[in-house]
Amino acid sequence: MDRKLTGVIKFKRWACALSVAGSCLLAMPAHAQTTAPAQASQTSIDSGAIQNLFFSALREKTVENNAQAAELFNKILVLDPQNDAALYELANIRRKENKLAEAQPLLEKAVAVKPDNEWYWASLAEIYEKGNKIDKLNNVFSQLIRLNPDRTDYYFDKANALVIQGQYDEALKVYDQIEQIAGNSDDLILARQKIYLKQGKLDKAAAGLEQMIAANSNQIKYYLLLAEIYTNNNANDKAFKVLQQAKAIDPDNALVHLGLADVYKSKKDIDASFAELKIAFANPNLNIDQKIRIMMGYFPKFSDPGAKTGALASALQLSKIIVDTHPNEAKAQALYGDMLVQSEKYTEAKAVYRKSVALNGQIYETRDQLVRLDLADNDLEAAIRDGEDALTFFPNQSWMNFFVGTAYLQKKEYKKAATYLKNAVALEFEDKNLLSQGFSQLGDCYHAMQDNKSSDNAYQKALSYMPDNKYTLNNYAYYLSIRGEQLDKAAAMAKHANELEAGNASFEDTYAWILFKQKDYQNAKVWMEKAQAHNKNKSAVQAEHYGDILFYLGDADGAVQYWKKAKEYGASSPVLDRKINEKKYIE
Repeated sequence: MDRKLTGVIKFKRWACALSVAGSCLLAMPAHAQTTAPAQASQTSIDSGAIQNLFFSALREKTVENNAQAAELFNKILVLDPQNDAALYELANIRRKENKLAEAQPLLEKAVAVKPDNEWYWASLAEIYEKGNKIDKLNNVFSQLIRLNPDRTDYYFDKANALVIQGQYDEALKVYDQIEQIAGNSDDLILARQKIYLKQGKLDKAAAGLEQMIAANSNQIKYYLLLAEIYTNNNANDKAFKVLQQAKAIDPDNALVHLGLADVYKSKKDIDASFAELKIAFANPNLNIDQKIRIMMGYFPKFSDPGAKTGALASALQLSKIIVDTHPNEAKAQALYGDMLVQSEKYTEAKAVYRKSVALNGQIYETRDQLVRLDLADNDLEAAIRDGEDALTFFPNQSWMNFFVGTAYLQKKEYKKAATYLKNAVALEFEDKNLLSQGFSQLGDCYHAMQDNKSSDNAYQKALSYMPDNKYTLNNYAYYLSIRGEQLDKAAAMAKHANELEAGNASFEDTYAWILFKQKDYQNAKVWMEKAQAHNKNKSAVQAEHYGDILFYLGDADGAVQYWKKAKEYGASSPVLDRKINEKKYIE
């Protein structure tokens, strides 16, 4: 039994205190009574009438009609205020109703009437514990010990209560009583050890474990506990000596190597610490969850530019050891994939995530990472395949619907894209980022399907969630300009997009084109030149637009030159051909 002193006493054995109805009281002694007293105390009142009321109350309690049962128990107490069984049963009803303030005086009276009833004291202990009345527990456990002096649980719980109140020396005396009854034990050593450490008595804390080592020299757990005490109290040389002794006995023990890693880390010997970690991680007997918990300690370092490189290299190496040691564990593969992503080794990460999914398809986060990598790699077929497969397991995941919709949109399969994107925004209620992006892409779909009304509505919803969504501002503005509608609104949105991200050639081209539509040709030329300066690729659209602007500024030859460049860059349309042949702007 784990007896860690956490500051909260755990009286779990009284969580379902025995009642006459037949519920259980865990771990009560075999010779103890198996039901609470079912008979009324003798008074001048007819005991037969009281017994009839009592058994009627029990019947109501058995069918969980607690209100009626409580009423009957109260009637008994009116007739016989000293009826301890009725006091106990009514207290249990109030306890189940979480009315501790009502249950407490009933049990206090019950133990006063029948001080030798172990059940009553046990129930009272639970009430005090739940009400955080720790100061009252010492007497209760003393009474329980009086009634059942061989039951060590009561001694441990009494000691726990004393420790919480800071009465360490009194608690140690109780532990001495336990040792007299049951002899020394791991629980007893650990309990004493924690008190000694609270008192700053490191030597005494270590002494108990040294005794256990002397008596059980092949039991590695005692060496590990002793080393942990020394490490936690900056006695690294002593910890190292103990762990070396353990290593000599069991050189393959992974926990010993973890302990040595901690000691070396405390001594700032990072290389030696890492070497011990690698040995421990390569041991298949060390639980994979413990390895992953250790790995989690590396993640905060990834945000520190100064420490990232070394931490990431170490984490990547350790995660590879884990996956080599536990190749059939999906979480090992997923962790390794995460480390590869952190190391920007995306192609390798995709392959590892696929292994993880193959081993266990029920982990959504792994599928999410895989599809994100598909999209980042512009592998649209894989994104759709992996995303739709994920949705067979997780159909209500809004982001996965968004990813699949995005892939279909990029493939220009607009109806399929719209279906998944509508699912995404319908499933989400709080994530403004997803809602804004989802409605924005729906706007793109509807525009491509020439449903301008739905497109405008979708863009407006996108902006209602994120007014500064620069891509939505740009696309909405551009499509309005193509239709020649609401040009002032389009210009304002395009201008704001450029304010949010300066130097974006696409945004600059949009704003220039809207200015052109507004017949502000001089400013249109300025913005189109910005777009051309910032565009690293040869844009046929920008070249054609620039030619249109030059034509209206009176430079027909310059316009033809740029229209020809547009054709050279890949543009092909009858309108462009007419512009070149007729040397004039044509809508």
